[in-house]
Amino acid sequence: MKRRHFIGLLGAGGMASLFPALANARPKPNLERAPGLEVLELSEAQWRERLSEAQFHVLREAGTEPAHSSPLDKETRKGEFRCAGCELLLFNSDMKYDSGTGWPSFFTHVEGHLLTEVDYSAIWPRTEYHCARCGGHQGHVFDDGPEPTGLRWCNNGLALTFVAA
Repeated sequence: MKRRHFIGLLGAGGMASLFPALANARPKPNLERAPGLEVLELSEAQWRERLSEAQFHVLREAGTEPAHSSPLDKETRKGEFRCAGCELLLFNSDMKYDSGTGWPSFFTHVEGHLLTEVDYSAIWPRTEYHCARCGGHQGHVFDDGPEPTGLRWCNNGLALTFVAA
């Protein structure tokens, strides 16, 4: 195989076809949208008007903010973490823990408010999750979290708003 073909396979998510075990290496929660949850669809212009440039990059272009840049990583008050795009409740403060990664992390989420898909952008497969209402990119879920779930829902702070109780 020529080098450029191998690199092309990697960039296209071909790692899973070369190493099938990698496709099963990350948790793949079976998530469905909560019954009655209406989908919010806006044009790109409407999203740009609604969000800051940095929020647009994270929520609409699947960007990632720098580690340790969000004050929500150290947020310890009681309250709710909502999608910055549509205000849907995603997590509450009882679900949050300090993972030491520099991003707000949670061991579980509000059932039916997040949807997942496999993401190959980092070459190896990861489970990416989105707001079930607006489709905004939130972050990735990993299998190195605390009990009782063993999962770490690693969220971009820019994709969240915090409402204190």
